[in-house]
Amino acid sequence: MADLSYETYRKVDTDDIYVSYSTAPGGYHPLHWHEEIELLYQLNGKSDIQIDNRKHQIRNKLLTVINSRQVHSIYTYSDTSMFICVHISKRFIVKYMPDIVLCRINCIPDEIPDSLFPEYLSVCRKMEELLRLYMADAAAYPLESDGIILQVLAHLIRSFSAKSAPAELDLASADRATFNRLREIITYVDEHFREPISLQDAAGHLGLGREYFCRFFKKNMGISFLKFLNEVRISHVYQDLVQTDAPIAEIAERNGFHNQKLFNRIFREIYGCTPSAVRKGSQG
Repeated sequence: MADLSYETYRKVDTDDIYVSYSTAPGGYHPLHWHEEIELLYQLNGKSDIQIDNRKHQIRNKLLTVINSRQVHSIYTYSDTSMFICVHISKRFIVKYMPDIVLCRINCIPDEIPDSLFPEYLSVCRKMEELLRLYMADAAAYPLESDGIILQVLAHLIRSFSAKSAPAELDLASADRATFNRLREIITYVDEHFREPISLQDAAGHLGLGREYFCRFFKKNMGISFLKFLNEVRISHVYQDLVQTDAPIAEIAERNGFHNQKLFNRIFREIYGCTPSAVRKGSQG
């Protein structure tokens, strides 16, 4: 799946552990998911995250964990929000912990119980250690960084994880086709959002009937397909507004909006203001 969320200025990729130190562009980053466990650590700025239809504020210097296949979106309020973002392959963890597929890590700052907060803060300090190591630009950085990330993951599994029942594991295995379909349709939208896409086009891409596809998408993503499509389009409109001087109507049309009234309504729903206000703010 294409990366919808981060403009990265440095990535460290060791196949099974992927680290980015990045500045996220302001605005809305639409619903998406991935197979890997994600550790998200905001260094500065202000952002909100929606995970499984629940909205949370992302707080600076506090760790948020997004589990494998957990649908989420992010709203950043400025173009200078900086993050450490770590993706860890579950296939990699299986080598150390075969039953990792049974684990779900529950680590969202505003849901941490008081009794576990000291342990949680110790994990956050490990993320700070990762940042200091990166800034030092040591020759052995990839090796040391992987070691710190594995320590963080071990703490999270020990103190903040819960195991699923075997029946739930069987269900997760049976649902692999569902997630493959979602991956395929999200990729399809990312590649074709500038073109006219109908419900029939999307359903046909997966070889499904239109009505079944609508129910399938809403059940697994929490929103309708057309709402998701428009959110992807509007996120690209926002970036063009702040990064280019092109006329607003032209930006909207080249990103798939051919109905000005619909475009204005959706933009205001997501950003709480008009496209002109965003343009003026970026030029101020």
